[in-house]
Amino acid sequence: MASTYTSRLKLERQTTGENAGNWGNLVNYVFNRIDSSVRGYINVDVAGSANVTLTSNNSTTNTDDSATDDQVHNKVLEFSGALTGDINVFTDAVEGEYIVFNNTSGSQTLTFAPTGGTGVILKQGAKTIVYTDGTTMFDVLADQGDIGVTSVTSTGNVSGTNLNATANVISIAGTAPNIASTTANADILLSPNGVAGRVTFNGGGKIQQVAEKATVSATAATGTINYDVLTQSVLFYNSNASGNWTLNIRGDSSNSLNSIMDIGESITIAHLVEMTTAYYNSAVQIDGSGVTPEWQGGSAPTAGNANSIDAYTYTIIKTADAVFKVFASQTQFA
Repeated sequence: MASTYTSRLKLERQTTGENAGNWGNLVNYVFNRIDSSVRGYINVDVAGSANVTLTSNNSTTNTDDSATDDQVHNKVLEFSGALTGDINVFTDAVEGEYIVFNNTSGSQTLTFAPTGGTGVILKQGAKTIVYTDGTTMFDVLADQGDIGVTSVTSTGNVSGTNLNATANVISIAGTAPNIASTTANADILLSPNGVAGRVTFNGGGKIQQVAEKATVSATAATGTINYDVLTQSVLFYNSNASGNWTLNIRGDSSNSLNSIMDIGESITIAHLVEMTTAYYNSAVQIDGSGVTPEWQGGSAPTAGNANSIDAYTYTIIKTADAVFKVFASQTQFA
C-alpha cells in the first residue's frame, strides 16, 4: 500500500515496510514541512489583476528547511506587487492559520480566502492574523471581544460600536485635534452618566451656533410651577395664564438645584407665558424655599401685560451652600 498524506500539512504517512533505505529522508521532509508551517516566511508577488492560488505540495518536495518548497505551508505570508484590479488570493480549503502582510500597492482590494470559500479583505499596508475552518476565512483582530491595553497609538482610523476609555483621559495630539462625524449633518453626542452630569470645557471656547432645549407646554400658568433646569433652558406656556404664579426653580423632581450647582457657578433660564389677563410671576423659590430676586429696573413687577407674551429670565448664582443670588427681568412681547 502506498503512502498517504495528511489533509492539512500534507505530511507523508508511510505504510509499514515501505520505502526501505529512504525512510529517514522522508521523515526529514516531514520535519522540514513542520518547520516551515510553524516558523516559515514567504513573499508572494501577486501583481496585476488576476486571482492567485498559492502553490501546495506534498511534503516529499520539502527537501531543504532553508528553502521554500511551496507557498501554502508557511506561517507568515507577505503579498507584494502593484495591483491593477481587485483580486483574490486562495489557500487550501482546509483548517489553518496565518499571519499575512498585504504589502501591495494600488487602490484595489486583496481578498484572502480558502479555495471555494469566503475570504477577508486584507487592509493594504497592514499585518493581520487570520484563520480558516476550511470554508471561511476569519480576521482574528477584527473580532476579539473586550481588549485591555495600556495605550493605543494609531496612524489611521479607530472605529467601533463602543469605544471606552477607563483611565479618565482621552488625549489627542497635534496642532489641530479634531473630533468629527463622517456622516453629513449628524449630531455628536457627549453623554455624562446621569441627568445631573455635565460636560466641562477647561479653558475658553468658540461656538459657531448653539441650540438650547425649549419645552413648549399647553399649560396655563397659575399656582406653583416647578421649573426643572435639567429638562430645558426655555419653558414656554402657550395657554393663557389663569392666575398669578410662584416659580420654583430646581434640578428636577429627584435633584435639587443646590446639588447640581457648584459654588461660583451661574445658570440662566427663561419662562415665557401667554396671557390675556395681566397676571404675573408673584414669587420665586429655589428648591422650595423663597428667594427675593434683584429685578431689572430696581423693582419687582406688580402685574403682567395683558394680551401679550411675558418673558421672564432668571440668572442664578450660587454663592454658598444652598445660598443663591437671583437676577430677574420681565419683558413684554406683543
